[in-house]
Amino acid sequence: MSTPGRGPHQGHDDTGRESSPFIELERDAWAALAAETESPLTADEVNALQGLGDSLDIEEVQEVYLPLSRLLSMYVGSAGRLHREQEEFLQRPTPPRTPFVIGLAGSVAVGKSTTARVLQQMLAHWPEHPNVALVTTDGFLYPNAELERRGLLQRKGFPESYDRRALLRFVVDIKSGKDEIEAPTYSHLVYDVVPDEKIVIKRPDIVIIEGLNVLQPARVREDGRTGLAVSDFFDFSVFVDAGTSHIRQWYVERFLRLRETAFRDPGSYFAKYGDLDHDEAVAEAQRIWDTINGPNLTDNVLPTRSRATLVLRKDRDHSVRYVRLRKL
Repeated sequence: MSTPGRGPHQGHDDTGRESSPFIELERDAWAALAAETESPLTADEVNALQGLGDSLDIEEVQEVYLPLSRLLSMYVGSAGRLHREQEEFLQRPTPPRTPFVIGLAGSVAVGKSTTARVLQQMLAHWPEHPNVALVTTDGFLYPNAELERRGLLQRKGFPESYDRRALLRFVVDIKSGKDEIEAPTYSHLVYDVVPDEKIVIKRPDIVIIEGLNVLQPARVREDGRTGLAVSDFFDFSVFVDAGTSHIRQWYVERFLRLRETAFRDPGSYFAKYGDLDHDEAVAEAQRIWDTINGPNLTDNVLPTRSRATLVLRKDRDHSVRYVRLRKL
């Protein structure tokens, strides 16, 4: 099992002790940072935020996400102070600060969508930034017809399956301070982008952008120049991590649950899986993981982990075991 923040990132200081650009805190030490703060979410609210196949309870929120929301709130406040000081230095009237943007990455089935929803709700409870928007990058996937035309339908979720220019324009518009920004929507039922349906974001304090590949570095152009990356406009980034074998098992378990629920809907893109028996469903889920999601994790998603400001490392039972934070 690989451990983030070790290996090439580490060295030794003058005393011979191991050094690293990251701070790593075990669960108990991290939880103690917010021991005196009461969670703003009730048990019922936590249950409503839980994703299919994920495991989340009020204790996890109190011990993991409450300290993280406090830390993020500190970053947002510091960004606001720096904004005011910069405008004073430039001798300009102080315009409204652009939204604080948080990127959230991780594998399929690792629970990043649940993490994003919990952070959205918790951050919105802090009075300094009540307007917190959440956008997933699924809406920026090319429509299925376009993916099929490009021969990419079986590589859906890989970096090349996204309209990266549109996603970059969206993030640039956020950081340009536009009053109103639109994002495309995606339906997991029909497994496609929904034409002419948009999410409208109006003057948010914070925007969370969640997706598999949001921490991808910029591509090198044909002329050798490097363009901009979406992550260039993030003020903070989180990577939800776990052992690959655990994620594979979670994917299979989620597939089995969907077989009993969403796959039963005749309108579902995956209705063909609804009639599989247990063993057939397990074999199909493993095949999909081994040919699509697993290679995408290994080749594209996992290499971006070291680019994150903070890593939440999960254990087999979905609970966060330790937190790794980049030093300032």
